[in-house]
Amino acid sequence: MNLEIINEEQLVPAGREQWMRDLIEFAAKELNEAPDTEMSISLVSDDEIQRVNREYRQKDRATDVISFAIEDDESDLPNFEELASEFDIPRNIGDLIIAPHYVAEQAKNYGHSFDREFGYTLVHGFLHLNGYDHIEPEDEKVMISLQEKILDNYGLKR
Repeated sequence: MNLEIINEEQLVPAGREQWMRDLIEFAAKELNEAPDTEMSISLVSDDEIQRVNREYRQKDRATDVISFAIEDDESDLPNFEELASEFDIPRNIGDLIIAPHYVAEQAKNYGHSFDREFGYTLVHGFLHLNGYDHIEPEDEKVMISLQEKILDNYGLKR
């Protein structure tokens, strides 16, 4: 997995970045992702994620994670998976924006460790980038089941 982590404000310690890479790599193997698949994760403040949420989702509030999937079915863009294969270039699945402070607050509210909540957020966003969703009950069952399987197998049990 070719993962770019943008942590300019050092919102998580540098050592946490390797943990993030390891978890995403683990999840990518569970989904049989090609080893050269690309994505990025930007770690931002609560104010910044609120701005992005307002601008792109018309929701004026902070949140834990926002996913920008390149291969979104609602897009008028070409099929990037087919183009990547045709031109022998890595597949880029998109970008995650995560607010670690917001995640820490959620961990407290839910009674989870920060690792569990941050892992949940990472895997949840990663699955969105891979086309999983939870709008319809049957889709939610599939996504949440896969998410829990990945987290449990990685050692981040509830």
